[in-house]
Amino acid sequence: MNWQRTLFFVGLWSAVALAIEYRWHSSVGWLVMAVGAGMLLVIRRRQAERVARWLVSPDDEPPAEVGPWDDVVASLYRRIRDQVATIQELEETSTSAMAAGQALPVGVVTLTTDLQIKWFNHAAEKQLHLQPEHDLGQNLLNIVRAPAFAAYVKAANWSEPLTLKINHASGNYNLLLRLVPYARDRTLLITRDLTQIEKLETTRRDFVANVSHEMRTPLTVLAGFVETLRDAPEGALTEQQREHYFGLMSEQAQRMQALVTDLLTLSDLETSPSAELTPVSMSPLIDTARIQIEALSAGRHHWNWQIEPNLNLAGNASELASAISNLLTNATRYTPDGGTISVVWLSEADGRARFSVTDTGIGIASEHLSRLSERFYRVDRGRSRALGGTGLGLAITKHVALRHDAALDVQSKLGQGSCFSLLFDAERVSHSA
Repeated sequence: MNWQRTLFFVGLWSAVALAIEYRWHSSVGWLVMAVGAGMLLVIRRRQAERVARWLVSPDDEPPAEVGPWDDVVASLYRRIRDQVATIQELEETSTSAMAAGQALPVGVVTLTTDLQIKWFNHAAEKQLHLQPEHDLGQNLLNIVRAPAFAAYVKAANWSEPLTLKINHASGNYNLLLRLVPYARDRTLLITRDLTQIEKLETTRRDFVANVSHEMRTPLTVLAGFVETLRDAPEGALTEQQREHYFGLMSEQAQRMQALVTDLLTLSDLETSPSAELTPVSMSPLIDTARIQIEALSAGRHHWNWQIEPNLNLAGNASELASAISNLLTNATRYTPDGGTISVVWLSEADGRARFSVTDTGIGIASEHLSRLSERFYRVDRGRSRALGGTGLGLAITKHVALRHDAALDVQSKLGQGSCFSLLFDAERVSHSA
């Protein structure tokens, strides 16, 4: 150990000094003793300076051979390494926690007890329109200037969240805000954008209202005829009248059945996972749809078919058949007698494949094009019902397109006809021999 070496050096030097003193009987021995002690002090001083310089920058390797400081330096170095490892672990934990906070879909703002902003994530930055370079350190009440929020803060009863309407140049929306105390002197503000939830709720209400509206008319007709047939006296109705009434009742029942079928189809497309991709021979599938649609057209239209026989897709055959049938049926319904309908199934130059139905029908005004695939959206409600449409065909087609990585494109001019196309990615296209 270092103290033993120091003691040995002092003892040895003292023995040399005593030997000189004994041999020559002079004070030279004490001089040697003093020189040795001075040299030892100088050495220890230089060693202490090396230790002091290392302590200024302890990240460097510790100095070697520093005499009595060796054990101290070794102990300090071990402690410093442990502290560095602990600090690195804490930094990694902190970085991970900050990254997790930034990734949260809800807004998070950390505040002091007097509501000074210490940190916020990207969601809060977007929802509250915060600016890191200006708003850090600011009082939250200077940024969220709403009397309802100020009252919520002062009430100090934060068991329930506050719904606040935010008016901004980018638009108006509702936020759900809640303050949560944590740690010793910190408060957490959690924000959630309710805009999408409200849109979904509005869509749900509209959907229920539309379904109720669509079902009301056929049910009213059915109930009226049933009541008429039930209450009519014996012989009050002729056989022709009865047949007419039953025909109308059957028509309305079929309309409700078609509506329910389309609703179930749409529900399955929205909720079921994507089906396994299997090779679909499109030419036979289109031929089947061709037989059905030409029977529906009953010779009232001129048909042009341009089908590439060996062009196939990876997808779900029943879903693709539903989308194709919906596009063909719409073209038939909205094209006047004598009009022309052209059907194309061809590969594109970039490897993609296109199925398109072009008609010379009534066309669609430009302001309606973006909403055509909405449920129950009709350009002309009266005409659509008269032609037997449910208002769900294009919504089903849009969902089928999404499930097959395809795009639904609509081009139309009022009075000149329309072109509905499904464009499939090259990854799904194949060619058979």
